[in-house]
Amino acid sequence: MIYYDNVFKKYPNNAVALDGVTFSVEPNEFVSLVGKSGAGKSTLIKLLLAEEKPSAGHVYLESLDVHTLSRDELPFIRRRIGTVFQDFRLLASKNAYENVAFAMEAAGRTNEEIEADVPQVLSLVGLQDKAHHFPHQLSGGEKQRVGIARAIVNRPDIVVADEPTGNLDPQNAWDIIKLLGKINELGTTVMLATHDKMIIDAIGRRVVTLENGKIIRDEKRGKYVL
Repeated sequence: MIYYDNVFKKYPNNAVALDGVTFSVEPNEFVSLVGKSGAGKSTLIKLLLAEEKPSAGHVYLESLDVHTLSRDELPFIRRRIGTVFQDFRLLASKNAYENVAFAMEAAGRTNEEIEADVPQVLSLVGLQDKAHHFPHQLSGGEKQRVGIARAIVNRPDIVVADEPTGNLDPQNAWDIIKLLGKINELGTTVMLATHDKMIIDAIGRRVVTLENGKIIRDEKRGKYVL
């Protein structure tokens, strides 16, 4: 489903973020990207979302080279990818329901679809009773659950989560990881970037380890080893 083909990324200050990275992600896989800060995890995600371009190499979503798409074509690709952020990125002026609905509105969904799907997704993430709460009324874990609901409400093929537990306590962090696992079991491909060793060791899924922009380990049932 996703294929990074000999990808290099160098920034203007000559800092090398990725150095010849090649790997693929199969449909319905749960893949964790691990490594120290600056290893290249977030850069891989930004390249898939076409937020940045590779200095060399190619990034494919199925048969499409992401970085050859026009500005008009990119939104259709991005709708296939739901993104979960470390800092939640919720709209402070909208409640949980409205934050999730906004993602559907942006995708051109009808009012009928929004009214049917938003309560269903909030129920999936365990927030049906917090639909009318604003971000300042929610805990960190609840905010991240709203972020996940927003990421999956348009039924993407892929969910990418960039350090989604970085601002959470251990219990909330584990709850979020279990929720991502549930989403994966429902048929969605998940790419998780994290440096949380305890979580990675407990998941028991594929782990791709990066160091200085290179893949140094790729194990089917991996551990966090640096």
